[in-house]
Amino acid sequence: MNLRLPPRIKVLEALGALADGRVRVLAPGRCEVVSSEGDKTYTVYVAGGYAYSNDNGTVHRGYVGYPILACLMAGGALPVDRELAEKLRGIPWKRLNEQFKKYEEVMRFIYAERGIDRAKAEGYITRVLGEVVKLRLRFKPPP
Repeated sequence: MNLRLPPRIKVLEALGALADGRVRVLAPGRCEVVSSEGDKTYTVYVAGGYAYSNDNGTVHRGYVGYPILACLMAGGALPVDRELAEKLRGIPWKRLNEQFKKYEEVMRFIYAERGIDRAKAEGYITRVLGEVVKLRLRFKPPP
């Protein structure tokens, strides 16, 4: 099954995970990513056009979940905006997603609260998603 593109906010979640030091590279294309609440650890494998992560977005909704994006960023396969990453440190993603119910509202809140240039952030998200399209990732559980 081909994995779909994620909601745009997932690029920011992945970058935030990287900034928080919640991405542990175990080997090339193999990572563990700790959730923003610290209560879950996601296992990620990416190799040969296949990707797997045990997060809800990947398993249940069929899109490239933020742990996969974070692993690809940590491994150098996706661009990282260090300045934006710094502004995304310590964001309680799960709590905000539950509070606002809509990703667009969470993004609007984060941009305002953290003083993030929306146009610049949106340009970065578009660039990352463009690279994800080129990867043409398919879902495959690890061996």
